Amino acid sequence: MADFRMPSLGADMETGTVSEWLVKPGDSIRKGDPIAVIDTDKALIEVESFHTGVVGRLVVNTGERVPVGTTLAVVDERTPAERAPAEPSPPPPEPSPAHVLSPLVRRLAAERGMDLTSLRGTGPGDTVTRADVERAAGPEGTVPPGRTEPAAGRATTGPATVPAPPAPPEPARSKASPLARRLARELDLDLATVPGTGRTGAVRADDVRRAAAVRSDAARHAPPVNAPGQAVRQDERREQAMRQAIARAMTRSKREIPHYYLTSTIDMSTALAWLRERNRELPVSERVLPAALLLKAAATAAAEVPRLNGFWIDDGFVPGEAVHLGMAISLKGGGLIAPALHDAAGRDLADLMAGMKDLVSRVRSGRLRAAEMTEATMTVTNLGDQGVESVHGVIYPPQVALVGFGRILERPWAVHGLLGVRPLVTVTLAADHRATDGYTGGRFLAAVGRLLDHPAEL
Repeated sequence: MADFRMPSLGADMETGTVSEWLVKPGDSIRKGDPIAVIDTDKALIEVESFHTGVVGRLVVNTGERVPVGTTLAVVDERTPAERAPAEPSPPPPEPSPAHVLSPLVRRLAAERGMDLTSLRGTGPGDTVTRADVERAAGPEGTVPPGRTEPAAGRATTGPATVPAPPAPPEPARSKASPLARRLARELDLDLATVPGTGRTGAVRADDVRRAAAVRSDAARHAPPVNAPGQAVRQDERREQAMRQAIARAMTRSKREIPHYYLTSTIDMSTALAWLRERNRELPVSERVLPAALLLKAAATAAAEVPRLNGFWIDDGFVPGEAVHLGMAISLKGGGLIAPALHDAAGRDLADLMAGMKDLVSRVRSGRLRAAEMTEATMTVTNLGDQGVESVHGVIYPPQVALVGFGRILERPWAVHGLLGVRPLVTVTLAADHRATDGYTGGRFLAAVGRLLDHPAEL
């Protein structure tokens, strides 16, 4: 047996609430399957299983708040062969009316809907005879004891003879994966109402989760009916809990991390012109925003300067296995969250743009995955849409760097001795002085500038 424990979904998380179980005892699960939804005060996070096996029991009920590390469920990791009994017991013998010998008696009993095992035989050796069956059947039009259904072709009276209404036609079966069907049952969703994005319109597990998130979001924002003010108080409590979580993380950061800051101003003329040309032939839904270009430049630069991509743990630097950019996203109700955009350096611009949209959508609908909350190796924040010109951020521990982008503004700028007006962006690096020095930070900013000057390399 293995314990599935409350995971730590961030440096500032000390407790979590089981908001929803996606499995039940007896369900088979594989490592990586989402099995629970955890409320971390910042967001609802889908937590994947660390084990493969069968869910033995759920230890913590939904709505219960427990510390990180508490056992939430027990998983039986034995293989099916190990779980099977050593020698299967033989099936119990079917009852046989051994005292019935005549095929004629059997046919007569079948025609009259009689259960021969319930009759007492009067023949030799207690054999059931034709007379026994006729006696038990009684007069025509009655329902004798032991009859299991009306005899074919006979008129019957009374309540027992009323034929059952015809069963309603079975609804058409929706195309869906087995996991999607299981999730739909667990989440009480009608698959027929879930738009499918799989091949030939089949409903996938992600489609079910998305539909559940939309329903949950709608329910969360629905006006209170019986308890005015209750939803408001719940939002206030959530906002207060989030502020406390952010306060703990930022206090720890300022207490433990010796920050240093570097700033660079980058001419975006070439990058924006290249982006306009690229988007010219694309439909609106596939166009790439400048924010995605900045993210891609930061991720590629982090891959070139890996000392800024990783964690400070136990007085040492641990490099990240890939560049998983934490993307700071402001929440509508207040607060901030920075889930990971996985392998941002290895994805092309179109894929990165799609990943950004998906991440923002799921943050706003309140459904993230555990890996997205725990695997960010560097954080990027962009407050340009708020008109902010530069951002000097606070590093999210145990990461060792945070990159800030300001608004792209047209300003006077000299190129080759000629003064002109250019679109400029200010990029700021906040870095952990325990892990790197200013020289390393300077290399990173220089790489960002070079990449934005040659956007085709991104």
